[in-house]
Amino acid sequence: MALSAVAVLLSVAFVCGTLVFTDTMNTTFDKLFAVSSSDVTVSPKAAKGGEEIPDRGKPEMLDGAAVEQVRKAEGVAGAEGAVLSMSVTVVDAENENMGSTTGAPTIAGNWNDNELKSMKITSGHAPRGPTEVMVDADTAAKHHLKLGDELRTIAVTGDFRARISGIATFTVTNPGAAVVYFDTPTAQQNLLGAPGAFTHVNVTAEDGVSDEQLKQNIASAVGADTYKLQTAKEAADANRKDVGSFLDVMKYVMLGFAGIAFLVGIFLIFNTFSMLVAQRTREIGLMRAIGADSGQVLKSVVVEAFLLGVVGSVLGVGAGVGLAVGLMELMGQMGMHLSTDDLTVAWTTPVAGVVLGVVVTVVAAFVPARRAGKVSPMAALRESGTPGDKKAGVVRAVLGLVLTAAGGAGLSLASAADEAGPGSLWLGLGVVLTLIGFIVIGPLLAAGVVRALSGVVLRPFGSVGRLAERNALRNPRRTGATAAALMIGLALVACLSVVGSSMVASATDELDKSVGADFIVNSETGQPVMPQAEQALRATAGLDHVTAYREVEAEVTAPDGTTEEVGLGATDPTYAQDLRRKMIAGEHAAAYGKDSMSVGSQYAAAHGIRLGDRLKVAFAGGNTVELKVAAITSDEGNLDKTMKYISTAVAEANVPADRMPRPFMLLASAKDGQQDTAYAAVKAALAEYPQYKVRNQADYKQSLKDQVGQLLNMVYGLLALAIVVAVLGVVNTLALSVVERTREIGLMRAIGLSRRQLRRMIRLESVVIALFGALLGLGLGMGWGATAQQLLALEGLKVLEIPWPTILGVFAASAFVGLFAALVPAFRAGRMNVLNAIASE
Repeated sequence: MALSAVAVLLSVAFVCGTLVFTDTMNTTFDKLFAVSSSDVTVSPKAAKGGEEIPDRGKPEMLDGAAVEQVRKAEGVAGAEGAVLSMSVTVVDAENENMGSTTGAPTIAGNWNDNELKSMKITSGHAPRGPTEVMVDADTAAKHHLKLGDELRTIAVTGDFRARISGIATFTVTNPGAAVVYFDTPTAQQNLLGAPGAFTHVNVTAEDGVSDEQLKQNIASAVGADTYKLQTAKEAADANRKDVGSFLDVMKYVMLGFAGIAFLVGIFLIFNTFSMLVAQRTREIGLMRAIGADSGQVLKSVVVEAFLLGVVGSVLGVGAGVGLAVGLMELMGQMGMHLSTDDLTVAWTTPVAGVVLGVVVTVVAAFVPARRAGKVSPMAALRESGTPGDKKAGVVRAVLGLVLTAAGGAGLSLASAADEAGPGSLWLGLGVVLTLIGFIVIGPLLAAGVVRALSGVVLRPFGSVGRLAERNALRNPRRTGATAAALMIGLALVACLSVVGSSMVASATDELDKSVGADFIVNSETGQPVMPQAEQALRATAGLDHVTAYREVEAEVTAPDGTTEEVGLGATDPTYAQDLRRKMIAGEHAAAYGKDSMSVGSQYAAAHGIRLGDRLKVAFAGGNTVELKVAAITSDEGNLDKTMKYISTAVAEANVPADRMPRPFMLLASAKDGQQDTAYAAVKAALAEYPQYKVRNQADYKQSLKDQVGQLLNMVYGLLALAIVVAVLGVVNTLALSVVERTREIGLMRAIGLSRRQLRRMIRLESVVIALFGALLGLGLGMGWGATAQQLLALEGLKVLEIPWPTILGVFAASAFVGLFAALVPAFRAGRMNVLNAIASE
């Protein structure tokens, strides 16, 4: 019962820990946004909210005159121009990037009164000129910065150096952003390249004037459509929406894995109560004989499960809060600071945890309770048994076969689908039905699979191995349910391993076929390539050519009148060499001619476009022109699928210079025979810019593999809880099985079975059950993964790769899981007193 309570505790703790952790993160960001927002914020009409890094390398700007315009509005107590840019990189004297490693931005701006709402200077003083900078205390502590240290800021306007004049500490929790401040003229010149300009204006209301009223007054004074106006609440809500979407995804993913743990726990609880009811058959029969009706017996077992669920759930709620605090500490180690002062435990969290834990426990125990209610009073006169098992076994086998066949048909339809959308529905149906089918058919499979495994694993141990085999086969239903708990977790592991390996293999194959460039340069945080970095690359010796790749926003109108907003790939003509695209019509290089472009085959087919047709292209903030379709690229591959290309020259001719986006990637090829020396030269040329990664094709393939590997490791970590609960199920089954066989064990010991042989028998039984669950789970998961890969093939990921080392490693590890699970039950069995065991009833 204690182990069953632990299973409930772990599952509830995962749910409550997830809710507390994400609620705390929401609280942290809400406080930061609420405190840092001015009464009304005035920003350029085209400004984008949130943490989006501008593709031009600098944010949208306001003329300095806007501050005076706003200040004259009725109800304005103060208006202050502010500068804020996230298109910067800050490095220390050792050229180490000061930015966060958790994805939080590096923010540079001017020190102004509004910052005092969320920060205070705790050391030194605010910056007073172009040679001074102030940094936040968290970044200073993380990188061991002190007053007088020199920092270099890399911006689109150039590199500039300044020494730390002050350190400012957040008065609310800083979730992890690195923040630097300059005086206003320096920020305007070095971050925006425009003296007198601002990115927004912070407006403070006079006493008695509401934010909404102030917003209306400013709109009346400057024109309703002149600027983007937001109240403090609107600004906070917009920022919260950007962060909240990420937090919601994280929360629901973690809750999904908690659901898997609950599902596995159901098998543990079901097995526990089934065995308890079987062991109490005579006792229940006696109760029936002295007057207890079937309903009372059923209620007694349900109440027992209810109490178990309550105890496990209440403890799980407390453990969940502890888990949330642990996650906060872990995030702190990674650079995202979350304070326990903001720990948020909503009343719904413990209620949800307790209700979920109790309901799952009672539902899992209901079938055994119902079985207990059907025990006849005559059962008091005989050994425990389960009459009717044979009939139930036949019905169960037929149902399991039908479900498995239906699931197999669903997977088959998914793999044969022509479109990913309908195919994914068939895949989901197939996964659910095959999983349920394998669970239902588990006892039938146990008879055959356990015998086959025993022939390889147990027979070498002689009579002890044969005893272990017969013990595992004694109750196929119990063995099937125990193995099913392990099967679920390992099936997901196998499926995701196959999908992950296939994605890497497909991407690697496509890189080999399509990418002709020797080197790829880009930022992993989305930073555009700064002009000075591009110039350094182009000046590198040993390179044949360098291609800049940028994306230009435009509205494209097809000959059939259909209009859509797209991103056009604006590249140098050498891109046709750097990426070998399969062509449907024309030549890739022709797309880079004057007034020319290319389109993808899907777009061309959808709109009846042929070579030579002309499309109307309205560039965002620029000209509207007609471009000739000079090439139609195939959308079979996955690199740059559906992309429309134009030359950089066409983009520059039609987009104003101040609206032209910076490249987000540079491709370079070495001169023949100089790849190695050019690679070293490129790395050296860009060493001063640590925000950019320089990779050759081998590096790029490895980075893809590492990224998928990190994602899979995170998933495996979340699945570990379900596997731990499954291991508890094996321990529970063996422990109760030992109690159930107490008299039998005593008799075997009396006729010569040694303690060592007894413990070995229990361990071997556990190993074969674990291997049975692993075999079913890995086989099922590989089937799911192979089907999922067929759907991914429709999106260009065409290589199926089974990660045999991982699969075989997990299978072998399952044997060790079985050994571990048997330690305590085997130890208890070995300590039994022979005479007491024989006398046991």
